Amino acid sequence: MEDTIECLESLYRIDYPNYDVIVVDNGSTDDSIEKIKEYCEGKIAVDSKFFKHDPRNKPIEVVECGKDEKPDIPKAQRDRLFLIKNDKNYGFAKGNNIGIQCALKAFNPDYILLLNNDTVVDKNFLTELVKLMESDGKIGIAGPKIYYYDFNGRSDVISFTGEDIILEKGLVKRYGCGEIDSGQWDRQMEVDRLEGSCMLIRREVFERIGLLDEDYFLYWEDTDFCIRAKRAGFKNVYCPKSKVWHKIGASTGGMDKIVPVRIYHGTRNRIIFIAKNFPEHYSKFIVYLALYRFWRDLGAYLLYRRNFSAAKAYLKGTIDGYRAAKKYRLKV
Repeated sequence: MEDTIECLESLYRIDYPNYDVIVVDNGSTDDSIEKIKEYCEGKIAVDSKFFKHDPRNKPIEVVECGKDEKPDIPKAQRDRLFLIKNDKNYGFAKGNNIGIQCALKAFNPDYILLLNNDTVVDKNFLTELVKLMESDGKIGIAGPKIYYYDFNGRSDVISFTGEDIILEKGLVKRYGCGEIDSGQWDRQMEVDRLEGSCMLIRREVFERIGLLDEDYFLYWEDTDFCIRAKRAGFKNVYCPKSKVWHKIGASTGGMDKIVPVRIYHGTRNRIIFIAKNFPEHYSKFIVYLALYRFWRDLGAYLLYRRNFSAAKAYLKGTIDGYRAAKKYRLKV
């Protein structure tokens, strides 16, 4: 919950004048909702290495609603928070879709921002993203320069500036990852994928291609969405002047830990993604997987890591992904 409150505090300090915040509580079983309310009332001081607590932006009005309710709101308001309480954990894709649908119905916005709760944003991150969008009507999705929140005590190490896809291997070429920022990625780029932890999306993208694909549940849904947008004629563009810090993998235990749920969904969904979006490359991908990648990864979990839970998750993810991909192969 500390992550969410720190994220919210950074959002309520930005310089963009016209926005509303929607928090989707994805079936939490702890005291998350009550803590959010206490924060909005000004009862919780936010501790962050990026800013000092400022009580002057409180209280924040909290508007609660269920996942199928439509709040009747006339205009955007900075000192307000919409809290959607889901009855269970619907995963990243459907959880975000519920928030997106609420925003589209209630506000009729020009843009919708998806933002993970384990992020901290720079005060002008949204201004820079909108400025980029306004410069070219063909840009459908814009994403910031994403830093590691804490990389061995540093906050200037890049995590993400964009990705391109290597189709035959089902892999991605990730730009800037692990590099100390010295301005080497301060150029605008059109890429295959922007990270779902923070992406600004033009309303027309949803109108043309729909929402996130809920078949993925967790991982690869943002990649799928970006590719669908690109095929619909939109550009996915990295915005170097917009900055966000991300606590990578906070919701699944941290990226430095081997977490079976992350291994399972990442493995399964990679196979589905290729079959669905690039069926012409699927056969080459399966050959690469069967002859090399599968045995290398399984061996690493069993022999090197000696983590049988991880190996089991990887094996199950491979089998389930192959089975789920059949429905897309039948459409070819």
